[in-house]
Amino acid sequence: MVRAWFMDNESTDQRLEHQLDPPQFLNMDELFKSTGVEYFKINIPTYDSDGVLEKIRKDRGYSYEDEITCSKECLADYENKLKNFYTEHLHTDEEIRLVLDGSGYFDVRNGKDDAWIRIEVVAGDLIIIPSGIYHRFTLDSKNFIKAKRYFVGEPVWLPYNRPADEMDCRKHYLERLEAGFAG
Repeated sequence: MVRAWFMDNESTDQRLEHQLDPPQFLNMDELFKSTGVEYFKINIPTYDSDGVLEKIRKDRGYSYEDEITCSKECLADYENKLKNFYTEHLHTDEEIRLVLDGSGYFDVRNGKDDAWIRIEVVAGDLIIIPSGIYHRFTLDSKNFIKAKRYFVGEPVWLPYNRPADEMDCRKHYLERLEAGFAG
């Protein structure tokens, strides 16, 4: 089950579980209201036949998918890719990930005070990170994750590193945040 908590601002080691002491956890409703990040629990043994994922894909228009494995053995230029994933950035499209195996962290900025929220994902967690939100990704100490990636149409891979506040997707995200996200 996914967990989310506020982090400190330490950035010296991306794989440490930096958190406030004591930890300040958020439930999924609080995460959605403060960031727009959506969460779905998917049954991995039956995800390709039970219809749950297919309904989400149909409802949201996800027409393209691929799979990525992040580990030293499976990802070319592993160290540099992890550094790139961990650089704070945004995308013009949603970032959709279904964890098939392994685990990792997505960090997102909340709208109230730009604080980091760490989202721990494990097998069966599907998260949707809205376009225009600043975020980053890193592995946990297991150094392994296998995930499906979904897109509307052809994939858009471009990260725009912070600052990118003048981009239309960022402005639209901030408008949605101000108005309040609807489920």
